[in-house]
Amino acid sequence: MSAAGMIAEARKWIGTSGRPNKITREYASRHGDEFLRASWCDMAITYWARHSGNTSAVLPGGDRAYTVWHAQDFQKAGRWHSGTTASVNQAKPGDIVFFDWGATNAIGAIDHVGVVERVLGGGRLQTIEANTSDAVKRRVRNSSVIAGYGRPAYGGGNWTEDLVKKLPELNKGDSGEHVQSLQGLLMARSHPEIKMSGRFDDATEAAVKAVQRWGGVDDDGIVGPKTWPVLLRVH
Repeated sequence: MSAAGMIAEARKWIGTSGRPNKITREYASRHGDEFLRASWCDMAITYWARHSGNTSAVLPGGDRAYTVWHAQDFQKAGRWHSGTTASVNQAKPGDIVFFDWGATNAIGAIDHVGVVERVLGGGRLQTIEANTSDAVKRRVRNSSVIAGYGRPAYGGGNWTEDLVKKLPELNKGDSGEHVQSLQGLLMARSHPEIKMSGRFDDATEAAVKAVQRWGGVDDDGIVGPKTWPVLLRVH
């Protein structure tokens, strides 16, 4: 895994325009035809990560088309940096940068995403972005519209393994903050029926078993060291 590989893959796509395209078709093949003509800025990040060997680094929560969830993935992993000028000046090539055209720096208001190609100083970044005027283009952005950026764990690192080791085993009947985190991950795994109640109820157990079958682990409904990595897509 490397930032250089991620950037090299993104550069190959500069000039691509229109939809459906190869990026949206590949994403739709996994997640449904509604993505063929959907906004594709984050689908492109997903594609570039997968095709450059950077899946677990760039996509800590798995495939993403919705930028808010992608930013939240970095936040949950402790790899989120705000969009202040001082913070933007500390960005690095290969970081995944998120934009809010309303200039609020609020994750929930994020509109768009790209990959950092160069750090220009003065709160400015040169980026490669898809779905900017429905094409892949280089852009120069400044901190006024940068909500923040995620720092992928390029080059490996054990942050994901360490995270999993700290997570408890959860069973039906449990409650609390960790159950809420579990429910948020289940929602991100295409289980919109789940509510973040903090209670490990029947619906949560059923969704856990479905995700376990999808991930190829025993569908016992227990969230432990084999199931957390499936939910976090770090296996």
